[in-house]
Amino acid sequence: MAKIELKQPVVEEISANIKDAQSVVLVDYRGLTVEQDTELRKQLREAGIVYKVYKNTMMVRAFKGTDFESLTPYLEGPSAAAISTTDATAPARVLAEFAKKADKLEIKAGVVEGTFYDAKGMQTIASIPSREVLISRLLGSMQSPITNFARVLKQIAEKNGAAE
Repeated sequence: MAKIELKQPVVEEISANIKDAQSVVLVDYRGLTVEQDTELRKQLREAGIVYKVYKNTMMVRAFKGTDFESLTPYLEGPSAAAISTTDATAPARVLAEFAKKADKLEIKAGVVEGTFYDAKGMQTIASIPSREVLISRLLGSMQSPITNFARVLKQIAEKNGAAE
């Protein structure tokens, strides 16, 4: 079998993973212990994120012609890709949180919803709360004025009722 025939399934696997991806984050995992890597993979899996180490040349071929092509210059040295199809900020958030404990883990760059971010940009993306948290904050802020208004009306009604 020719070498290209052996590589084609890997490129197709990467392409399938990134086809519906909302975000892809590249990391340099050099220096992580086996325990740290296992813990990182567990956290990413629980967040619904695909985390795999591929050869850089395979990722270059899979990224060609997609939104993720801008990551190609960062594919030097050992690279792993964290891919999320559901929560665009989840890979950056999980990786940045883990990098606080394991200083050897380095976020190289990422693409979130079609926009390229370098390492600093990914740190900013990591600080954005999840969609569920943002929705609950929005609903809380919408509910607060209504609740306060109801309390004021109740106090007015009680005050007027006591005066009679």
